[in-house]
Amino acid sequence: MIDFGCEVCNDLRVASEREWLITNGIGGYASGTVAGTLTRRYHGLLVAALQPPVGRTLLLTKLDETATYGGQTYPLSTDRWASDQVEPRGFLHLERFHLEGTTPVWTFALADALLEKRVWMQHGANTTYVRYDLVRGSRRLALSVKALVNYRDHHGNTHAGDWRMRVERVAHGLRVTAFEDAVPLCILSDRAETRPQHIWYRDYFLSTESYRGLDALDDNLYAGQFRAVLEPGESLTVVASTERAPNLDGGQSYGERRTYEEGLLAQSDLPAKSNDGHAATPDWVQHLVLAADQFIVRRALTDDPDGRSVIAGYPWFGDWGRDTMIGLPGLLLVTRRHGEAARVLRTFAHFVDQGMLPNRFPDEGDKPEYNTVDATLWYFEAVRAYHAATGDDALLRDLFPVLEDIVEWHVRGTRYNIHVDPADGLLYAGEPGVQLTWMDAKVGDWVVTPRIGKPVEVNALWYNALCCLLEFAHCLGEPTDPYADLEKQVRRGFARFWDEGRGYCQDVIDGPRGDSPALRPNQLLAVSLPHSPLDPDQQRAVVDVCARHLLTSHGLRSLAPDDPDYIGRYGGDQRQRDAAYHQGTVWAWLIGPFVSAHLRVYGNRDQARSLLRPLSRHIAAHGVGSISEIFDGDPPFTPRGCIAQAWSVAEVLRVWDETNLSICLSQQSEAKEETGL
Repeated sequence: MIDFGCEVCNDLRVASEREWLITNGIGGYASGTVAGTLTRRYHGLLVAALQPPVGRTLLLTKLDETATYGGQTYPLSTDRWASDQVEPRGFLHLERFHLEGTTPVWTFALADALLEKRVWMQHGANTTYVRYDLVRGSRRLALSVKALVNYRDHHGNTHAGDWRMRVERVAHGLRVTAFEDAVPLCILSDRAETRPQHIWYRDYFLSTESYRGLDALDDNLYAGQFRAVLEPGESLTVVASTERAPNLDGGQSYGERRTYEEGLLAQSDLPAKSNDGHAATPDWVQHLVLAADQFIVRRALTDDPDGRSVIAGYPWFGDWGRDTMIGLPGLLLVTRRHGEAARVLRTFAHFVDQGMLPNRFPDEGDKPEYNTVDATLWYFEAVRAYHAATGDDALLRDLFPVLEDIVEWHVRGTRYNIHVDPADGLLYAGEPGVQLTWMDAKVGDWVVTPRIGKPVEVNALWYNALCCLLEFAHCLGEPTDPYADLEKQVRRGFARFWDEGRGYCQDVIDGPRGDSPALRPNQLLAVSLPHSPLDPDQQRAVVDVCARHLLTSHGLRSLAPDDPDYIGRYGGDQRQRDAAYHQGTVWAWLIGPFVSAHLRVYGNRDQARSLLRPLSRHIAAHGVGSISEIFDGDPPFTPRGCIAQAWSVAEVLRVWDETNLSICLSQQSEAKEETGL
């Protein structure tokens, strides 16, 4: 599925725009480009989570390799410098790039020799493996590998000045200590000769950071050289780790990685082949099952060291409450990872405070931030989806008091003026200077889309949450009276969103400046969620208007193009980017609510599933093997933002499964009719 030849690999622009990602399950990751160029501050072979799942720190930036074969020297690495010079130009020797599971594999053609390079991480450890295999050749090949290191927050840049790190020999390699009290980095090899160095390579040019209006220059330290001679069929492994004694057996470690990923596919219970021999689960869906794993991380609690959370997106997001709850059904239920889904729900229950789930956990590891109104309401839907998939009444009973407490806090009022309006039962939220909905861009004191008042998706979620709580109470034999009247009031009150003249829901009502008729995709949640407060005609009207004005090949625009505030291109400095973030930019995750809503009102599973085809092709671009965060609102809908976004992957998996279930049920019904049952 992800397999590029010379037409991509030898085109520097194209190969630099395709990025790979591997992760370790505790927040650490490695990422780079197919070409090998550094284009982001986040690119590196070991970005370690020193305070899992946060505290992410760039330790090993890259390995610059040179091969000598048959008397000819071949550079394998590629670098772009501040002068705009590209040197060396190793991409010209790259014959193929492909993924084995999530593992990136480069194949270099050097005369009659083929040298393969693989990069993977050990699950649960800040350890990266780089393995070189001489898979073809008529003679030996000499390989020289330069280790370029750093020690900085992954959001930053290094301008080294006279910074002096301590580089020392250890058994099998080197240990680099950036400064006193820094976590040491060990760079080791199973067979290479090692030579310490200390030379700063200055002014790497990071083109994507330049596009984003950020500091685009970075320095990295050449800390050591590894040299080995390979006979045809032999391999060399280089290991970078913060662990005391990492396994140096690359073959064994890679086998463990492959076994782990094969286990994920097997656990998902999505058959690779059907009984008649035809593919039952497309390759791209299986890729997304593995991509889903990249977002699941351990977040240890004092009373539960096996807690779980979800990284919102790579390379720069941490774990966010909203993204976790939206993503949970697709990431963990479709893939049949029910035990981990339960751990996520329990972990976040631990952090509920004043009836609210955290918005995010800062990278610095400080106390969680609670500036969100919808994450808490998505929690109800995540619990509902989990219970529907598992029938786990025990977890439901444990969480029920938490859910009751959340509703009670919202009725009487909690942070940021979040409260139920007794006049209509709707949820009001917001105060100046705070962003509470998923449209949360903020630059300094400027909240781009404040949406103070009663946002439509918040109240769709509020209605759904109350309906879920009634179902939970009935299931557990708990009283339903406290919530039944409120649910009915909210359903009646939701009618206030309907704009009969325009034929769709207003985006916000009762705001400081009145109601907002802006055409946005938020109203889709009033159709796509299990419990809808709209009648069937209104549901269809919402789907139709969003299809006409907001739907694109890769998701939905966040604002209609005919709105005077619409911005069709996402780029520039932070202020320009954030100004466009929810003012026209396409969001991939919104394809999920749209497909669910379309299936609900039209009942055509084939049409609903066809909406996913462009995203099935997109996984071969931008973040290869995954789905991007956002796209430009105008053609050609260039991918932007995170190269791999949790809720983008999750929602595509969820609605693929939803349409698949519809197809299966239809086939079963047809079979019964044919047999007369």
